[in-house]
This record gives sequence, C-alpha cells and structure tokens, in this order.
Amino acid sequence: MDFTLHHQAVNSCARAGTLETGHGKIETPIFMPVGTAGSVKGIHVKDLHEDIQAQIILGNTYHLYLRPGTAIIEEAGGLHKFNGWNGPILTDSGGYQVFSLGDIRKLTEEGAKFQSHIDGSRHLFTPESVIDIQRKIGADIIMAFDECTPGDAEYDYAKKSLELTQRWLDRCVNQMEKTKPLYGHTQSLFPIVQGAVYPDLREAAAKFVTNIPSDGYAIGGLSVGETEQDMYAMIEVVTPILPKEKPRYLMGVGTPINILQAIDRGIDMFDCVMPTRNGRNGMLFTKNGLINIKNRKWADDFSPIDADGTSFVDTQYSKAFLRHLIVSSEMLGSQIASQHNLAFYLWLVKEARKQILANTFKDWKEEMIPKLGTRL
Repeated sequence: MDFTLHHQAVNSCARAGTLETGHGKIETPIFMPVGTAGSVKGIHVKDLHEDIQAQIILGNTYHLYLRPGTAIIEEAGGLHKFNGWNGPILTDSGGYQVFSLGDIRKLTEEGAKFQSHIDGSRHLFTPESVIDIQRKIGADIIMAFDECTPGDAEYDYAKKSLELTQRWLDRCVNQMEKTKPLYGHTQSLFPIVQGAVYPDLREAAAKFVTNIPSDGYAIGGLSVGETEQDMYAMIEVVTPILPKEKPRYLMGVGTPINILQAIDRGIDMFDCVMPTRNGRNGMLFTKNGLINIKNRKWADDFSPIDADGTSFVDTQYSKAFLRHLIVSSEMLGSQIASQHNLAFYLWLVKEARKQILANTFKDWKEEMIPKLGTRL
C-alpha cells in the first residue's frame, strides 16, 4: 500500500494525499462509511459507489466472526466477493466491540474472553486469532488488536491498558509475518495509539508504534466519553510524532465539526456510525446546520430535503415526505436519511481536500463550523 502526500495547507496541519490499495485509490482526507456486518445499513453497493461516492468502507471483525462466520466468508472468496463491494475495505479488530460488552468480557494477557451478544456463547480473541480472522475476511487495511481504554479511565489503569495493547501489538506483527493474504491482494496492518487522555501516555504510545514499520497508523480510544477538548488535545500530542509520509486514521470520530477540527490537526481518515445511526433517528446533517426531521415544523414543508445536497434523494423527496416516513417508522425513511447523511459526509471531506489544495482550508473551516452546529 502506498501513500502520497500532495500538500499541507497554509497555517494548518491539514493534508491532502492519495492512498493506493489493491482495490483502488483513496483520496484523503476521507470518511469511511461503516458496514459493521459487511453492509452499510440500508444502502446498496451501487448507491455507495455512484451516489454517495464512498471510496472505502468498513467491516467489523467481531460481528463478522460471530455472523456469518469466517468459514462462509472464506468460502465466498473474501468479504469483497461476499458483499459485492469492489473498492477498498478496512476492518476494525473488534477491540472496541469487546470493550463495549462490559461485564460479559474479561481481559487477560492471552487475550479477551467474551460472551456473544447474540446467543451468549463464549469466545476468545487473541492478537493471533484476530489477525487470522482479518486475513480470512480479506480487508485491504486491518487493525491491530487493542484494548479500547475508557475515556474516564484513571491514570494507572490507562498505563497498564496501554502496556497490554503494546504487548498485543508485538504479537499481531509476528502473526502478520507468519501468515499471508488469502485472496491475491496485499493487506496492511495499522497499529493503534492508545493512552486515554494522558499526554505522556499518548506520546509514549505514538513513539512506540513508530518503531514498527507500517503502512499507516491509527489513533484509538477517543470519542469514548472524554470531552471534545481532551480529544483535540490528544490528537495534537500524537500527530507530530507519527510519520508525515504515512496516513493517520482517527477511529470512530465523529460529528462534522469533529472531522474538520481533526483534519486541521493532521488527520487523514475517519469512520463513524453517526451518519446512518442519526439518520435512522431523523437527524440530518447539512452544510447549513442540523435538521431534526421529526419536528412538527417540517410536516408541511414541501421543499427538497437539501437543495444543496449531492445525493439524488436530496431533490427527489421533500422534507414533509421524509418526515412522514420517519414518524411512521417506514423503512424507506431510514434509508433516505442515511443516504443523505453519508453523501453529506463524503461531500464534506471532498470539499476539505479542495480547500487544502487551494490553501484556503483554515478560513473555510472557521466559516463552516458555526453553520454545522446550527439547529435549523
């Protein structure tokens, strides 16, 4: 996998680059729609590619391991053939999902023991097994197995958690070296920087991962309960340490404002369930602010969902019709809102790239942020 850094914006750490994988090129900064179980909820592959203009999507190791299982995916020829998406795919290692299981999981030096949220069956994830699972899934970019430290973790816990993550990373790297891709394309392992909200831990974590030659690096354990100010501060600690010639991926973030602030601080790649999850609940993101389509004020508003939007749904349907679908719990309402939000997120990072290349990013960002936070 190759990354080319084309330009860094004036008065900003914002970067424009190109990431080249076995399944195509990705222009950064980029937002990656989340396809937890192998599909982006409610969105056809054709619409992802042609309408939303997604360049890369996510799958999740934990969910795909439990259902349909790696045997089915391997028999299909990997996730690309199983779900019909021919572009790049990134898989999360499942660390966050195991973290979110709470008291039905237990961490040891060996790995993470957990009970399935589906049927209560017991399983063990180790750094080695997680690499093997991701080999079978066949994603272009795979993540190291880590503990996702809670945002409110005490220092001693965060330190021990980071040390465990680092020992697990060494085992992930060893397993990568022992195994090979299964489907004829390369797979790149991204280490994950943890350390909660403690600058010295984040600094140590960033320095540790840079000693491991990798095609890119991820920052995890943010947007998990800490303040936005702490999140931005941790990004500012980490990004100057990570290699400039490699992509930087901020995991699980976030709102449009979070994304612009993180781009400004040198982040290249993002993912979040927010566009689809909020869409299913009637929250629409637009360049002029937030729309809660459930509000009574939209019931007789027959104007387009978003006259400035980039998706066909934005002008095909009215706000009144979409509100009717959402409050009636019609499946199509969730699909329309999700498609709009994803198209908006992809527009946002594409426009950010244009502004970076034009050396106007900083002013544009400062103009956009107040609008993005406005409730319409």
